Amino acid sequence: MYVSGFVIPVPNSKKEEYRALAEKAAAFLKEYGVTEIFENWEVNVPDGKVTDFRKAVQATADEAIVFSWMIWPDQATADAAEKKMLEDPRMEELGPMPFDGKRMILGGFAPIFAMAR
Repeated sequence: MYVSGFVIPVPNSKKEEYRALAEKAAAFLKEYGVTEIFENWEVNVPDGKVTDFRKAVQATADEAIVFSWMIWPDQATADAAEKKMLEDPRMEELGPMPFDGKRMILGGFAPIFAMAR
């Protein structure tokens, strides 16, 4: 298993636009091999004394934090999907992103512990 994820600030006024975008993108990510996707909208994101999610992405007062992760069978599948996304014309059809991608934090991770329900 391999997990890719990101944290981004999204304007509160664009919550539904973001949710719709995530739903559309999930359709072709599934074709690429993703097994699960979790898109999460800020509910309780406290300010930290040194750092926190909001500081990390330079979120403004009118933005919410989105914490997202995707589960892939392995890193090779995730890496291949990333390349396919760059060439897939459906990415252009999604239209403009409802967030500032320059403030996105992203990465890929190998799980070292998991507890399922």
